[in-house]
Amino acid sequence: MAEDQAAASSSATAAASSSATAATLGNSVIPLVNKLQDIFAQLGSDSTIELPQVAVVGSQSSGKSSVLEALVGRDFLPRGNGICTRRPLVLQLEQRKGRADGTGQEWGEFLHLPGRKFFDFDEIRKEIQAETEREAGGNKGVSDKQIRLKIFSPNVLDITLVDLPGLTKVPVGDQPSDIEARIRTMIMSYIKRQSCLIIAVTPANSDLANSDALQMAGIADPDGHRTIGVITKLDIMDRGTDARNFLLGKVIPLRLGYVGVVNRCQEDILMNKSIKHALIAEEKFFSSLPVYNDLAEHCGVPQLAKKLNQILVQHIKTVLPGLKLRIGEALASVAKEHASYGEITESKASQVALLLNILSKYSEALCSMIEGKNEEMSTTELSGGARINYIFQNIFVKSLEDVDPCEDLTDDDIRLAIKNAAGLKSAMFVPEVPFEVLVRRQIARLLDPSLQCARFIYDDLIKMSRRCMVNELQRFPALRKRMDEVIGIFLRQGLEPSETMISHIVEMEMDFINTAHPNFVGGSKAVEMAVQQIKSAGIDAPIASKKDTGNSQKLLNTEKSLKSQTIPGLQINGIFPEQGVRPVVDVPKTALAVNRVGSTWGIPSIFGRHHDKCTSVGECSTSQVFNEPVNNTERGFSNMICLRQPPSVLKPSETHSDQEAIEITVTKLLLTSYYDIVRKKIEDSVPKAIMHFLVNRTKRELHNVFIQKLYRDNLLEEILKEPEEISIKRKRTTNTLRILEEALRTLDEFPVEVEGGYRLSTDPTGLPEIHRLPFSAR
Repeated sequence: MAEDQAAASSSATAAASSSATAATLGNSVIPLVNKLQDIFAQLGSDSTIELPQVAVVGSQSSGKSSVLEALVGRDFLPRGNGICTRRPLVLQLEQRKGRADGTGQEWGEFLHLPGRKFFDFDEIRKEIQAETEREAGGNKGVSDKQIRLKIFSPNVLDITLVDLPGLTKVPVGDQPSDIEARIRTMIMSYIKRQSCLIIAVTPANSDLANSDALQMAGIADPDGHRTIGVITKLDIMDRGTDARNFLLGKVIPLRLGYVGVVNRCQEDILMNKSIKHALIAEEKFFSSLPVYNDLAEHCGVPQLAKKLNQILVQHIKTVLPGLKLRIGEALASVAKEHASYGEITESKASQVALLLNILSKYSEALCSMIEGKNEEMSTTELSGGARINYIFQNIFVKSLEDVDPCEDLTDDDIRLAIKNAAGLKSAMFVPEVPFEVLVRRQIARLLDPSLQCARFIYDDLIKMSRRCMVNELQRFPALRKRMDEVIGIFLRQGLEPSETMISHIVEMEMDFINTAHPNFVGGSKAVEMAVQQIKSAGIDAPIASKKDTGNSQKLLNTEKSLKSQTIPGLQINGIFPEQGVRPVVDVPKTALAVNRVGSTWGIPSIFGRHHDKCTSVGECSTSQVFNEPVNNTERGFSNMICLRQPPSVLKPSETHSDQEAIEITVTKLLLTSYYDIVRKKIEDSVPKAIMHFLVNRTKRELHNVFIQKLYRDNLLEEILKEPEEISIKRKRTTNTLRILEEALRTLDEFPVEVEGGYRLSTDPTGLPEIHRLPFSAR
């Protein structure tokens, strides 16, 4: 028994402690958020920080404004037929201690009227109407610009609510044709934030399944972690019906449940029925109906206020740590932006110091970018010096290595070059002249890619200079322009000697072909390799056809006949009219035999002399035969052999001999060997020339050039002139920094630990404990 009493006492103490903690937390954390809202309201639409808040969503005339007035306990919102809320109203309720009798002073303050207190709530209503018309016009127009109102009263709980325009479908007055879509977009911009609690207001005399508020809440909060349902107008439901199933969540379940309220009707408002009397009437309504007797925690405006307060406290406690982190990140970002705008410089000495500092920092930043030491190093692409190295190794060198020096030389090209180099003589070995001509032609091909490489590096340096210190120099566009001009001229001056040096490197290789290079394959070795290649490839010498053999043999016999059986005829104008031959078959064998014995090569009269008499009849016959063409010149002209005219372009026969095949292969080997030697030299020398004349020169001399060109008294005022927009941005960032620092100091006043879910402990008000309610799909 004693143990039970001790346990009960301990439980009561824990409950009291929990209640006290909840009360203390509620009294501190909500004013903290209200203060943050006031702070960030100074930024207006520029604020990107999402603060915890409660948004009230519902259709037009669903009773949203009545619920808000009931929570405040005073009439202060515009009322009437049609749309009343035409601008978002941020309503901050702040509890102030009252007198012992429960009374106390109440007033309201608008953020757009700082320092002015409204003690008359009718004046608050008029100011809301006037401010609405100033922005949205006087004929039912709608605006998304907020009105911020803070109400201080001993009769309210600390809470912040956002009253949004009611959902409507048909445009009236000055409303645009797409008014429904505009209002939905405005509402969604609030309730989609994870830091926003949603009060979905639905009248009890309509079908809950057709509720626009629940439909939009379901889109913004599909898991139901942030949505509270409010059922209004319970007193005007059809007779015989009730909202019990609605309140118990049996129709459309909600994780945070429903609360039912009774609104003042239009007659009550016209009769000036106070909120206090309306709350008494509401209590009587619920107590008089047995169906609601066991649903006390689900009924009445006081229960709604307390439930909202507790849920909001836990919600704020959950999101504040992340909020503090986001504010810190925003502060760092704005501080960096503000630093880029610099401080205002007015004196000449400060301007000189500023200019020298900018030029020095720019030169150092560009050098760091080239060397890969840039603080803002990219993680998505190659940049700076890494990009230059990639151009050298992966573009320039690789492109040269992929080139075949013989790809544009056919075997016929090489064969023709060898024959042309031989001149009047037939080449016994591969002549040196065609090799040098061909290899120079291939070396000359290396010039264009080498110059392109220099141009690529120049373009990349220009791009680097454009990306360097963009934020710091945006406040001085005239200085930026001058610096771009100076560095452009400077880099072009470095490009010219780079290109000249590259041209000289290639020309030097062309001017002297060093066949004594130790890596050159050499003539004898090339021949040996060529023979092996030909053997391994199975290339045989061309074999003449039988027809060609017969023709050759016939030609050989004819040549022999020419030597032994022809004589020169009479010379007419330096031409022998008859140089034809008689066929061997026409000459008697005896005469031929005698002729061979008695004359040299069968031409005894080559000098115009012959024997006085024949030794025999056959000899005379022979002499007569050979002398016959001399006496008949006309017949000789008719039998003359005419040569065909040589064509304007002469080429050798298409068939390659074994010797020519070897010569072609040897030439290719020599070309490839020497080209590889030169290519490696170019791959090494060209990047060195570019680095010396262009890249390293930029690192060494750019700062001095800047000082020489820009450090002048007559230029200071011109190049350090700020545009007006920079001054405006500096003021804006200064103000934002002040606001974020103030918000961070405010959060430091209340350290909060992260908690998961909502836990609403039972307190003296009779609210139930809600701890990790089971998920219910809508």
